[in-house]
Amino acid sequence: MKISDLKPKQNNVDVEGLIKSIGEIKSFVKFGREIRVANAVLEDESGFIKLTLWNEDIKKFKEGDKIKITNGFVNEFMGEIQLTAGKFGKIEKILIEEEKQEEYF
Repeated sequence: MKISDLKPKQNNVDVEGLIKSIGEIKSFVKFGREIRVANAVLEDESGFIKLTLWNEDIKKFKEGDKIKITNGFVNEFMGEIQLTAGKFGKIEKILIEEEKQEEYF
């Protein structure tokens, strides 16, 4: 699926893209647990979308990483569409050819 095809309230979304930027990490306490969140910008050839990264996912990725989101969820917050892995989805880094070669040697 392409980013330009994403609409609010879609679930079970599979999309690939490049992380163009990651914003400031914010934290808050909910139900006695610290929650961390950061907004990133995910881009493919069709456009871009705000990607919400939660907790451990924030540390796993950096600007310039190519990622794949499986079973993601699209919502709308303050008039802006956002993509997140949510409880049931996952985000994985996609190795580009140069990285694959480095791992081989």
